[in-house]
Amino acid sequence: MRQAGQLVAKALVAVHEAVRAGVTTAELDAIAEEVIVSGGGRPSFRGVPGIVPGAPPYPAATCISVNEEVVHGIPGDRVLQEGDIVSVDVGAVLDGWHADAAITFGVGQISARAQRLIEVTRTALMLAIGKARPGYRLGDISAAIQAYAEEHGFAVVREYTGHGIGREMWEGFQVPNFGVPGTGLKLRPGMTMAVEPMLIDGSGDTTVRPNGWTVVASDGGLAAHFEHTIAVTEGEPLILTEL
Repeated sequence: MRQAGQLVAKALVAVHEAVRAGVTTAELDAIAEEVIVSGGGRPSFRGVPGIVPGAPPYPAATCISVNEEVVHGIPGDRVLQEGDIVSVDVGAVLDGWHADAAITFGVGQISARAQRLIEVTRTALMLAIGKARPGYRLGDISAAIQAYAEEHGFAVVREYTGHGIGREMWEGFQVPNFGVPGTGLKLRPGMTMAVEPMLIDGSGDTTVRPNGWTVVASDGGLAAHFEHTIAVTEGEPLILTEL
């Protein structure tokens, strides 16, 4: 999983370096896929069954979501504009092991509020990871995300969650972005999970576009998404998707 995580991290770095006004989301998707495949892996997302009845299998290597799009944005001919914020979610499988991570970038000069949303979402992720220790519970991770987000005036997405991960991309349990401290599954060394706060500058309500995949903020508010795959150890949590 650490090796798969390195592929994911390298793909995100390559995409970050390519983000600019004028580039299409399909071009960013191709960059990420090239990094994964050249490293001996394959994208985890392509071919995943739809999240709503009748939706086609997911068609791309990555999920790229812009502005009010929360998650599962399908890369295509959309051209990024100055001031956009773009969330890139990458999953890779290597030798049967999965890793998954996401990051939100600004395109050129972005608004102060958009920058604050990005910073709060990133910090919420790191605070949550800090709770991934033996003796804590999943609710401690979830509550850390919710408390920090709401303290800073942003809403957490409730319909979509983090998850256990390992031999499968989604396995074992969910990691919600809201919860009560001291509740839920007890954490123990060896557990691996993807923690992924999704925050919206608005109500937090979401809808799915007619393509059956792209989740958007119902009120049009900006959304940000950060994610790491981590392992619980005897001591400090181990982040598997950072270089």
